[in-house]
Amino acid sequence: MARHRYSCPLRWSDMDAFGHVNNVVFLRYLEEARIDFMFRLAPGNGSPSFSGGSVVARHEIDYLRPLVHRHEPVTIESWVTKIGAASLTIAYEIKDPDQVYVRASTVVVPYDLQAGRPRRISAEERSFLEEFVDDAAEGAAADDAAAAEGAFAA
Repeated sequence: MARHRYSCPLRWSDMDAFGHVNNVVFLRYLEEARIDFMFRLAPGNGSPSFSGGSVVARHEIDYLRPLVHRHEPVTIESWVTKIGAASLTIAYEIKDPDQVYVRASTVVVPYDLQAGRPRRISAEERSFLEEFVDDAAEGAAADDAAAAEGAFAA
């Protein structure tokens, strides 16, 4: 199973009054990694895969520890935990080599912008996504979420 890796820069404006990255900013980080995964790595030159639009149906996020501003980027690893007929679930870890700050998941629905409705995942998209599937990682994320109870969230 492959994971997509995205190097995300931290911006001074990402911090809140408590001196760490604000909880809402983490959703922006996930968006950056998801777009990098789905669009820049879409299969084939000139492929229409993932370019017709998509909508986020659900986010889940577990804040495990604070992330403070620094000059070095943070790594966001992304992988697929579920592929349905008309949706997919992407899991993430926002991390450094020695610690994880956030574990999250997003349900994404491909969307036909012209028709104004959800669409099915194409065979080309499914083939691409299957390279990043890992069912076991979802269980580990649930275990960590339970352990994070009582952890901070700004």
